[in-house]
Amino acid sequence: MKKVLFTQTEGGKGFYLLLAILGAIIGVGLLGTFHMEHNGHWVTGMNQQIVWGIPHVFAIFLIVAASGALNIASIGSVFGKKIYKPLGRLSALVAIALLTGGLAILVLDLGRPDRLIIAMTHYNFRSIFAWNMIFYNGFFAIVGIYIWTMMEKRMNPYSAKVGLAAFIWRLALTTATGSIFGFLVARQGFDAAIMGPMFVVMSFAYGLAFFWLVLNASYRMTGRELGGVMTKRLKNLLGVFVAGALYFTIVMHLANLYAAEHKGVEDFILNSGGIYTTLFWYGQILIGAIIPLAILYYPATGNSRCGVTFASLLVVLGGIAQMYVTVVGGQAYPLVLFPGHEVSSTFADGVINSYSPTLSEFLLGIMGIALTLALVAVAVRNLRFMPASLADSVADPHSK
Repeated sequence: MKKVLFTQTEGGKGFYLLLAILGAIIGVGLLGTFHMEHNGHWVTGMNQQIVWGIPHVFAIFLIVAASGALNIASIGSVFGKKIYKPLGRLSALVAIALLTGGLAILVLDLGRPDRLIIAMTHYNFRSIFAWNMIFYNGFFAIVGIYIWTMMEKRMNPYSAKVGLAAFIWRLALTTATGSIFGFLVARQGFDAAIMGPMFVVMSFAYGLAFFWLVLNASYRMTGRELGGVMTKRLKNLLGVFVAGALYFTIVMHLANLYAAEHKGVEDFILNSGGIYTTLFWYGQILIGAIIPLAILYYPATGNSRCGVTFASLLVVLGGIAQMYVTVVGGQAYPLVLFPGHEVSSTFADGVINSYSPTLSEFLLGIMGIALTLALVAVAVRNLRFMPASLADSVADPHSK
């Protein structure tokens, strides 16, 4: 591999137009947040039964994708795959930006954002939520140091060791995020030990899909060359991750169908759940897995940047659909208070819980994505995160 030159992107009208658009989206999202905070959460679609709505769907997707976005840097420095090393800096940057966007949504959706101070100063180590506070803060610190070792020449010898620490930490972070649901045994739709490892595999797919969208857009907007060798490598990697996420999804649902206690919620998700069933089959399975796999492995589309980009976009949309089915669908199914008995009361026990998201909730969720992209845009404009070229002659280790 030839020496890779890292440069900043140029400013110009295109850069400032992009910032203006993203800033407008962030501003509108903040207005939606103010509307919810000023009037109270009764103006949202959330209620006493469904307390995690669309904002949590976007937030958890971004947090999970943050772990997966770092995978490219890990493959390059930890596993020694030279072709991925030029993407290490951008991979770590996108990971930090995604986590920032996801946590920004969570903080603004708390109802009382000032109570974050309590979560930061008082830890209940029997709570998986407290564990995640430690993992999130640690992720920022370790990945920040990781970027430093990649960008500072005298620190390059330590890059592999710090990268290994970041790799282990992000696996723990994503496992803990998935375990938020896996440990909630009271919820029939959540109670599954496989949630932890499944979230890890999903993070690989979602993070790489989001990373590709950022990489492709950045190189097109700045007129830089992105060769076919790098495109093919990332395409094949994305296909493996999408197939892995689909495999874990199938295993989880087959295991739940085998267990008698989960047959009710499985029928709800797979057959009779209305919007949740539709999003599962058409959003998560068809749009998020089957169609992207067909695009990626069909030669005419899989070897083109447009085909990989379209497949990556579908994976992101399918991931959001999966988070909606998991987060909201898991709450919509009623709690089983007395197994084997039918429960009925004026408090709607045993009734499927309803949820209709409002515009303010969508705006808050989209704001997190816009914030992520804005952070990446500003960072690559001011620091040397991006290779000047990823042409085959530069990126391919076997090029002569």
